[in-house]
Amino acid sequence: MRFVLASQSPARLSVLRAAGVEPVVRVSGVDEDALTASLADPKPEELVTALATAKAEAIAAAPDDGTYADAVIVGCDSMLLTADGEVHGKPGTVEVARERWKRMAGTTGTLLTGHAVLRMRDGQVVDRAAGHEPTLVRFGRPTDDELEAYLATGESLQVAGAFTLDGLGGWFVDGIDGDPSSVIGISLPLTRKLLRQVGVTVSDIW
Repeated sequence: MRFVLASQSPARLSVLRAAGVEPVVRVSGVDEDALTASLADPKPEELVTALATAKAEAIAAAPDDGTYADAVIVGCDSMLLTADGEVHGKPGTVEVARERWKRMAGTTGTLLTGHAVLRMRDGQVVDRAAGHEPTLVRFGRPTDDELEAYLATGESLQVAGAFTLDGLGGWFVDGIDGDPSSVIGISLPLTRKLLRQVGVTVSDIW
């Protein structure tokens, strides 16, 4: 059975490899902004789950080279719900990342990770499951010099919430309450639960 990861995230790939899975990587190309705009005032957990589902479905609909004869496709999305009730994805620019860090330093946010699993047989979706996982993140207070040095690395620009747990951003996270793998990008406990809902066990993909 093939495990198809609908994401180009190196962090997600690293988590899966460390957990005994060598996935086939596919990039969905989903327009996240357009999909978000099409939803009628979704709750944050609904939004990350919808984005994850769209990514998995896009990969399932792409031309198949035989990979999907016996496979699961897993889509992922992450967003940070800050203490002030705002939802944030990837900042994209240094200016946006700097502003976010100024607001969230010393506070606690909720990292929401949405996952969708599609069970594929002979190129067709035969079962599906989706869900989300919240993890509390306690942010430290980087000094101005530390923050500028971090922003200059570019790491914060393409990750949800403008921080990482497993990279340079980990210096500025005081702690988490929940699943570490979810904060990194793919929740192993949630993925395992969703796999079981479509009739797949972890040992099937090792």
